Amino acid sequence: MPEPKVASFPAIRGALKFYQIASIITGVMLLLLVAEMVLKYTPIRLELFLGGSGGFLWFAPVVEGAEGLVSTGDGANLSLGILVAHGWFYVVYLFACFRVWSLMRWPFLRFILLALGGVIPLLSFFMEAIVAREVKTYLAGRESAEASSGQVPQTSTTKGVR
Repeated sequence: MPEPKVASFPAIRGALKFYQIASIITGVMLLLLVAEMVLKYTPIRLELFLGGSGGFLWFAPVVEGAEGLVSTGDGANLSLGILVAHGWFYVVYLFACFRVWSLMRWPFLRFILLALGGVIPLLSFFMEAIVAREVKTYLAGRESAEASSGQVPQTSTTKGVR
């Protein structure tokens, strides 16, 4: 596999920061989604609502209807909101994964593993730590190798300076 260009190191650092933030948000949203699914699809049969007849935050029972499970709550369905929010954050997370993956020039299988972080609970937290450590170590190693070989890496601060 070809290695990343030294000139792309600032972009890699920015992409890594964006990936770290996106993976934490996606991981939290996935945990909330799992909790919501446990509440709704197990014998507990509850959904979380905001406002309505039950007060500020309250759980409404979910009953079996003709078309499947039917919510009995009135107000903003936070369970549905969690589902939608996770879906959109997962799209942002996939973009962040793609950006890090393409800048680091990793094999495609690595992208699949990164993408799974948004659908397997807790994996995004582990992947975030592993990827951040690996990328930072790689960048530091390459920069020290470039400096010891006598070449000054072209960054935005040294470009055009002689």
